[in-house]
Amino acid sequence: MSAASPEPPAAEGPTDPAAQPAPLQAPPGSETSERPRKGPLSFLSGAVTSGLLAWFCLLLSQRVLAYYALHPPHYEAQVAQSIATALKTLIVGMTFLATFSFAFVGLGLFFVFVRSLLPAPNETPV
Repeated sequence: MSAASPEPPAAEGPTDPAAQPAPLQAPPGSETSERPRKGPLSFLSGAVTSGLLAWFCLLLSQRVLAYYALHPPHYEAQVAQSIATALKTLIVGMTFLATFSFAFVGLGLFFVFVRSLLPAPNETPV
């Protein structure tokens, strides 16, 4: 009797062609190489949306700041006071970060909107 160890079965992929995933195909009549260009209205609506979100975040930031100015955290334990101060700083910082992020995105989209209204410069092939 030989002590040959049985070999584990080889891991094979599915051999049935129906089990293979179908390649991604574009719908009939659509061009895959050309994406539709965004128009000025799209840039303007994005700028207005981002500006409104920035305004909302600014109001929220002011209210959060006023709340913490009127209700400062006060704890007897030094560790609890330190954690409360750090959390207050993070919350106020995140609200102002959201405000300025939305404001800069809105400003950038407004500049792109203005640029999209200007005529494109003539490009000469090199």
